[in-house]
Amino acid sequence: MDSVVESERAGGDQGLAALRKTARHDLARLNYPPANWVPECAGPDGKRVLDVLVVGAGMCGQTVGYGLLREGIGNIRVIERETHGREGPWNTTARMPILRSPKHLTGPDLGVPSLTFRAWYEAQHGAGGWQKLYKIARLDWLLYLLWVREVVGLKVENGVALLKLEPAGDLLRATLSTGETIHTRKVVMANGRDGSGGFRWPSFPSFDPGDPRRKGRVFHTLEDIDFTKLAGKRIGVLGVLATAIDNACTALEAGAAEAICYARRPHLPQVNKSKGVSFPGFQRGQGVLDDDWRWKIYTYMLAAGSPPPHESVLRGQKLKGFSFRFAEPWTDVAVDKDGVTVTTTKSTERFDVVLFGTGFDIDMGRVKELAAFSPNVKLWADVRTPEEAKADAEAARYPYLGPGFELLEKAPGGTPRLGDIHLFNWGSILSQGALAGDIPGLAFGVNRLVPAISNALFRDDIARHVQNMHALEDPELAPTDYFVPRDKRAGTL
Repeated sequence: MDSVVESERAGGDQGLAALRKTARHDLARLNYPPANWVPECAGPDGKRVLDVLVVGAGMCGQTVGYGLLREGIGNIRVIERETHGREGPWNTTARMPILRSPKHLTGPDLGVPSLTFRAWYEAQHGAGGWQKLYKIARLDWLLYLLWVREVVGLKVENGVALLKLEPAGDLLRATLSTGETIHTRKVVMANGRDGSGGFRWPSFPSFDPGDPRRKGRVFHTLEDIDFTKLAGKRIGVLGVLATAIDNACTALEAGAAEAICYARRPHLPQVNKSKGVSFPGFQRGQGVLDDDWRWKIYTYMLAAGSPPPHESVLRGQKLKGFSFRFAEPWTDVAVDKDGVTVTTTKSTERFDVVLFGTGFDIDMGRVKELAAFSPNVKLWADVRTPEEAKADAEAARYPYLGPGFELLEKAPGGTPRLGDIHLFNWGSILSQGALAGDIPGLAFGVNRLVPAISNALFRDDIARHVQNMHALEDPELAPTDYFVPRDKRAGTL
């Protein structure tokens, strides 16, 4: 979005210009980007085959693209369905004023100090400004990500979506929203928190999310919402976690009369258990644990839930018209032309607008782009007993990934090229941990994904690499008296 970039340029121009110069010099010192080493090959259409297609240019997709370039894998494309400045949730569906993560966390920099958020912030506000900063403003994080993308020279194709992915012999064939069909060797699905399923819509007898009557009356909190149209309205919110509360507060701040957040639980979750696994040993190690340990860890995490940040709760407490209703699950939702009737276990309520703060589902069958593959995607249900899968049905729906985030086959040999699709979104959490969606684990995830892709590309081309090694002619001794032409050398030299 042009206004986002203009805002970045308007503030701290001199400091950012100096930092940009320093960061690019640091990258040059690291020989970034190295020469592309992957041999070229032609597809069935005669065009050069892409080595990696990265789907999504939010925080995860951008960092994957940067990581691939650092690895010397330059024949890539990074596509993003949204326009510039709307990548990821930061300028769209994220409605909290500040990030929930501590300000000191790194990730998109991949270990280059001059590319960290702290360096970006200090360039504009000085060391004192950094010390005074409590947490990162949400839109500052977006500006920072766009700045990193520019500095590392990552090209992103905005307004381009993946429509369909299919096997094509030894390759994958991707159909894009531009009408273009391309062939690629690898695909990284870095398409956000809802990229392994979609919005979670609770089931109610009188409600259908496809009903056109819900327009303007019922929203999922991950949808685009014009909150100015909610002024003066009474709003019911299903959910009491971070996203639900932030949406309720945004509505009240836009002039809504009342926003009530409902929960099945008798109180808010109290402890963020994810903080107990946010350290390098766990972030590196979960993916190499056996299935029993991984299942035990994340079925517990999913059951425990995570409390909303205290900043979100305090934001709500300060707003007139905000309230919680605990231990009051909804049993039905009925939409009509004048509003929404919500039936709970305790009462019947009438609202002008209802918001579902119910998150997203993990359901590979709903990922339309992968319809050619999804019936044979291996799930955690396929490696647990039927009793375990039934007891933890949500966890059982997660895809069971290989060590490089690659999809695996439920029935081996039934779906060629499935393993060339790498799932770098929230669907990977049960297999790999929170490495593809949260800031703390991002660098660990990219530094596992990129080597896996690199190793696979190298292994597939080993015959060509060895042939190139044999054919190499580098006359190191030509300037000396001891140079011998190739046709006169002994042995393999």
